[in-house]
Amino acid sequence: MTSPSRRSPGWLAAVTLAVLALVMGGSAQVPASTTTLPPGSIAPTEQQRATARKVGRILEEQHYSRATLDDKMSEVVYQRYLEFLDSQKSYFLQSDINEFNAYRFQFDDMIRTGQVEPAYVIFARFQQRNRERINRAIDLLATEPNWTLDESFEFDRSKASWISDQATMDELWRKRVKNDALSLMLTGKTWPEAAEILKKRYQRVLKRVDQVSGEDVFENLMNAYARAFDPHSSYFSPRSSEEYRIQMSLNYDGIGASLQLNDDYVTIMNIIEGGPAAVAGTLNVNDRITGVGQGKSGPFTDVIGWRLDDVVQLIRGKAGTQVRLQILPAGALPGSPEKVLEFTRNKVTLEAQAAHKEVKTVVRNGRTLKIGVVTVPGFYQDTAVPDPDDPNTRSTSHDVAKLLKELKGENVDGIVLDLRNDGGGYLPEATALTGLFIDHGPVVQLRDSAGRLEVLDDPERGAAYDGPLTVLVDRLSASASEIFAGAIQDYRRGLILGQTTFGKGTVQNLVRLDRWSPDPVSGQLTVTIGKFYRVTGESTQHRGVEPDVPLASPLDTREVGESALESALPWDRIPGVPFKTSPAAASAPALASLASEEGARAEHDPDYRLLVSDIAAAEEVREQKSVSLNLKTRREERARIDHERLERENQRRAAKNLPAFKSVEEMDKTKDTSDPVLDQATQVMADVVTGVRAGPGQKTAKSD
Repeated sequence: MTSPSRRSPGWLAAVTLAVLALVMGGSAQVPASTTTLPPGSIAPTEQQRATARKVGRILEEQHYSRATLDDKMSEVVYQRYLEFLDSQKSYFLQSDINEFNAYRFQFDDMIRTGQVEPAYVIFARFQQRNRERINRAIDLLATEPNWTLDESFEFDRSKASWISDQATMDELWRKRVKNDALSLMLTGKTWPEAAEILKKRYQRVLKRVDQVSGEDVFENLMNAYARAFDPHSSYFSPRSSEEYRIQMSLNYDGIGASLQLNDDYVTIMNIIEGGPAAVAGTLNVNDRITGVGQGKSGPFTDVIGWRLDDVVQLIRGKAGTQVRLQILPAGALPGSPEKVLEFTRNKVTLEAQAAHKEVKTVVRNGRTLKIGVVTVPGFYQDTAVPDPDDPNTRSTSHDVAKLLKELKGENVDGIVLDLRNDGGGYLPEATALTGLFIDHGPVVQLRDSAGRLEVLDDPERGAAYDGPLTVLVDRLSASASEIFAGAIQDYRRGLILGQTTFGKGTVQNLVRLDRWSPDPVSGQLTVTIGKFYRVTGESTQHRGVEPDVPLASPLDTREVGESALESALPWDRIPGVPFKTSPAAASAPALASLASEEGARAEHDPDYRLLVSDIAAAEEVREQKSVSLNLKTRREERARIDHERLERENQRRAAKNLPAFKSVEEMDKTKDTSDPVLDQATQVMADVVTGVRAGPGQKTAKSD
């Protein structure tokens, strides 16, 4: 390992050039595999064979782990591929798996030679089983189920064993169909109505089975290889590459939400700041789309089981037009009430993701404090205007610097930098943003697989703001957000509030897999080529950044974050680099006193108490892996959950001297724009300003 150097060897650029040289090199033609595919099934193209060989070489030679595609890794890829196809173990029988196991040590040879037919054989069997299961489901709709039986449906089979026989598989699907019908009946449908809706839904799924393209199969296969190395290495097919470009440029007309397909449901993966969905504030991450309606009154199209790209095309449309989404809320059990959300499509651009500010007031002992809040949705830079001195330039650090100047002009007493839901972005902006709050020094270390170190410094001397600072983060604060939060914490420049961050401490390089074409004909590959380290030498990988003062969050750290992802690279540490802590650290309040003060205050905040109780209720639901198939029991359960929701909300309203809601329907129609976590963060900032500490002879300030 080379010693850290402030004179950067520029290994990141060197690796990029090496990868491009590798990809642009020629590759020998390999004869096609002799593996026999079923008649009429999808087969790999010669271009895909060549792309597979390129992907394999890049992953082996350039991935940070330097892992070898050997028999051990082959089995990991094989398991990833099966998970992509049948994660709930509801299609393949154990006999299928026994047959496929003959291939489990061949995946390393397959990608080197491009002879990937065995993966297509597995997919052909999946298509066969899919058709069989859906046809069985349609047949079951001929007879109304017995709703009085006390039986349950296991909807989470991710940890279950493969089903051993046809009779057990048939029983699983009988219960699955019954649960689908029961979910519709809980919304007021009769059995004939539910059966008709499900018949059309299943027929549509059956149709989609035959609409899967060779590009889809190849993308899944290449991602099985990439994700075996780590969760952030990915292959994008040509079509997905275009979608990736659109998402990164945000140059499209729509509602501003990223989607993914999870078990037949198109699910909200991310809500783009500034887009129509974010402005409305009614759509949440992990919400599931069950229907799409055009205009203010067009009929809903049931989209459960649809291809993701087809649903995207329904949602996108000309700016100024309306689209309605029928939503099954995140975490809700099957059969929970759905909600209808209306959005006006608009141009979604980078401009909408720019940093912005507001000023909040906190009254302490008769003194009104002004707390500036700067929200940073992402780490962006407009490369079309690269000159930082150009007044038209747009970047996170440039925009935040202007906001800080404005807030200083408003004489704020302290600043909260809100990085919640900030998944990172452009790496140089992490160091530039840190530089606005420290005088000078190293910000982050980067290490490649050869052990070469690059230390990235604050690019400019002097701080744009040297007053009291806190940084608010949550489990979705990742990558560049963690670099910034870690540096602020290590320099003791400010306090970190909220939840332990995501834990993504890796560097990815985006590689085009085409030599001359202006379009990504063969797709693109993101490959992990390095790791981040804090100036102390500690990695942000896997562990994230721990808050100094914890605050509640609905995000479950067991299900969200790097530690919840398979094949995540481990945490480690390297030697630190010299740096000087901020002069403000000497007068910082004691953390234990701040945490104690925050805990006592939160107990008396009705909004915060409701958030905590809602989190506890959601946790109870998350623990469930099955649901009752007794109609009366499910109706009673739904009534109980609604009653508890209404009761919690009315307790909050009573504490705030507001009239109680009479029904869940009335409650759901009222938009709540409160942000109790940010409110508590501003209160902690007020503690910092007023000097809360636990030293001898010092009094802890109390909030009014």
